[in-house]
Amino acid sequence: MTTAPGIDELASAAVALVGDRRRVVLGIAGAPGAGKTTLAEALVAAVGARAGAGWVAHVPMDGFHLADAQLDRLGSRSRKGAPDTFDADGYAHLLRRVGTEPDTWIYAPGFDRTLEQPLAAAMVVPPSARLVVTEGNYLLLPEDRWRRARAELTEVWFVAGDDDVRRARLVERHVTFGKAPDAAAAWVEQTDEVNAALVDAARDGADRVVLNAATGWALVGP
Repeated sequence: MTTAPGIDELASAAVALVGDRRRVVLGIAGAPGAGKTTLAEALVAAVGARAGAGWVAHVPMDGFHLADAQLDRLGSRSRKGAPDTFDADGYAHLLRRVGTEPDTWIYAPGFDRTLEQPLAAAMVVPPSARLVVTEGNYLLLPEDRWRRARAELTEVWFVAGDDDVRRARLVERHVTFGKAPDAAAAWVEQTDEVNAALVDAARDGADRVVLNAATGWALVGP
């Protein structure tokens, strides 16, 4: 199995975080397009290859997007992806269950990027999982409902990188999932970058920083 440069080092750090504990929950935060999901999926694959697939599980925050029906009710569809367009309380409750009910099969929502909608019970945390990886923009946000989610996380790693590359990646993603190039660029500037500023302002609350660079991943410090 070929892994991206630096992933083995990060996988070792994640496994070491577990130690002799029954279960830990590792959060990965960062701005939109920073590479959080890519890192989470690579970590899960690398740790699973070492310890067995059932030893690690993935619970993305994206599953707690409010569905379009609720965003329409709130008049927030044009701001989809902002902090208040997520069910932060539901996310915190699920993370608490993940941490305090390690002997239970715990189902979690996923997110379909083609539909741009959450999918109920698309993910599962099995009792065998010692490490659970979750990722999302707002894990460090200084608001009570996001602090409740943060309190359930053993550590939070913040993904940082080149902002121009991150923005280009976002535009490409929006185009891939159906937006016209001009509309994608406008959405990035008017919505994603507003959210990115909120995320970046909270980065000092992270336990570790992970650099997402062209040469690979690197754990660069606290």
